[in-house]
Amino acid sequence: MLDHVQHDEILEIRLARPPVNALSPELIAALRQSVAGAAGTGARAVVLSAGPGLFSAGLDVPALLKLDRAGMLAMWQDFFGLLSAIACSEIPTVAAITGHSPAGGTVVALNCDYRVMAAGPFKLGLNETQVGLALPRAILASLQRLLGPHRAERHIVAGNMIDSAAALAVGLVDELTAPELVVPRALEWCRFHLALPARAMRLNRQAARADLRAVYEDPTQMQVEEFIDGWFHAETQAVLQALVARLKSRG
Repeated sequence: MLDHVQHDEILEIRLARPPVNALSPELIAALRQSVAGAAGTGARAVVLSAGPGLFSAGLDVPALLKLDRAGMLAMWQDFFGLLSAIACSEIPTVAAITGHSPAGGTVVALNCDYRVMAAGPFKLGLNETQVGLALPRAILASLQRLLGPHRAERHIVAGNMIDSAAALAVGLVDELTAPELVVPRALEWCRFHLALPARAMRLNRQAARADLRAVYEDPTQMQVEEFIDGWFHAETQAVLQALVARLKSRG
């Protein structure tokens, strides 16, 4: 499900769950463990990547629809554990968004220090409204931190996917590059920052990200129980079941 590639002091964690790197409970748990444990292995920075053309298709909805409330609670706690591991990481993290990255794929990238995306007709964004889900406050806060309150409102209320050029224009990603250069550019960003005076870089990074850490250190911002109530709401279940039916019809 994950490939670990060492680039000197930089750990590349590559999503490898065919066909679309859907975020299953098992992949979420493995990714959380890898990100949380990276600094302990001696890594000084982390790059989250995937294969060309696709970063992650988001949550594995067909798998999650099979879970009962207890299973969803465990999965959602792991998912927020992953987001918290990224947001509170003591070392820099970069999302190398190698292609399409809707919904959960975008959420994983939100809390990284930097986002490099493949230029081209690749889509990302938070489409929770369109699939009948309310966004927890912590994820909304992460989106607002990047886009500002008004742009975040317009984005999440409509739930539209946007292409890479639009994502750059609104600040959802930090830069675009050719698809084959996404990972090399992410590594270059890490190397530049690791070459800076280490103490000053560490302290300034901590200060600049204190607002983000505060969100993920506050359990009330996760709204776990509220999210699970929403997941099992009749309207949401109907929308999600219809989504899965459409996916199956496409083969």
